[in-house]
Amino acid sequence: MNITILGAGAYALGLALRFNKNKDNKIIIWSAVKEEIDTLTKTKMNEKALPSVKMPNNFVYTENVEKGIYGSDIVVIAVATKFLSSVCDTIKPYVKDKHIIIASKGIERDTYNFASNIVKIKLKTNKLCTISGPSFAKDMAKDELIGLSLATTNNKTKDLVIRALSSDTLKIRPTKDFLGVELCGTMKNVIAVTSGMLDGMKVSESTKAMFLTESINDTKNLIKKLGGNERTIMSFAGFGDILLTCTSNSSRNYSFGKLLGSGASKKELDEYLKNNTVEGVYTLESVYGLIKSKKVSMPFIDFVYDVVFGHRKSSDILPFLKEKK
Repeated sequence: MNITILGAGAYALGLALRFNKNKDNKIIIWSAVKEEIDTLTKTKMNEKALPSVKMPNNFVYTENVEKGIYGSDIVVIAVATKFLSSVCDTIKPYVKDKHIIIASKGIERDTYNFASNIVKIKLKTNKLCTISGPSFAKDMAKDELIGLSLATTNNKTKDLVIRALSSDTLKIRPTKDFLGVELCGTMKNVIAVTSGMLDGMKVSESTKAMFLTESINDTKNLIKKLGGNERTIMSFAGFGDILLTCTSNSSRNYSFGKLLGSGASKKELDEYLKNNTVEGVYTLESVYGLIKSKKVSMPFIDFVYDVVFGHRKSSDILPFLKEKK
């Protein structure tokens, strides 16, 4: 099977390695960033994204999107959500009848569309799915045992993706709940920022557990209010990903929150954002706009928004948690 990965960042490369476990798969990696493609071609590595991880010799790299997609059975979109719309415009002439996997997480800032909505609108296809779950790129690269949720309403896409990606170290659980899976994948980044903030303030493990419980319940309620399946909160995409992302220093969102909570200066925070992709910050603005547009009350999101954008102090979180109903 021919697999094209759009993106050459950490998660894109981690997925490429997992697809490569199936020896019948042929992997092509595309990036619009010439430097990434040149470096991968020469060294088989992206040190900034996945330090010390070398890609197999059989991978093909290209910055020519037509060449990258031609002949592919599956196209995997693994770019940051803020680039998703423009990437869809770029690939539209070449993806007719292709099965598409969305690995991007988040909500578009201006439209409040989830990734699957953007792809549907831009590419006019129903041959698509979203994958999400507790899976750091470094763990994917090390072939650690992981689980992913696969959201799709297309049975052919579901069967094809499971055949191409599942293995003895990757369990896939399918669902039809696009909204629930994508909302969980979005919210976990925001929750991770706040969880890191609490760690930076050196609160107890018990207090952090209280916060995570509250935020999981809030996310479950939001899924239900927006029309998704509230049971998705207990999936790999829900509880699994929240547990991973919101308790580990390996999470950039968590690490950024830790800086906030420890009283880092604006210069330090800006420097971290400059050198790291912190999806939770971009996502926070999108989620904030979404709940306002839907007239949904989520005091937790309001609070985090105010802290991240300088309207409140991180130390206000403990009084907030005490008062929260």
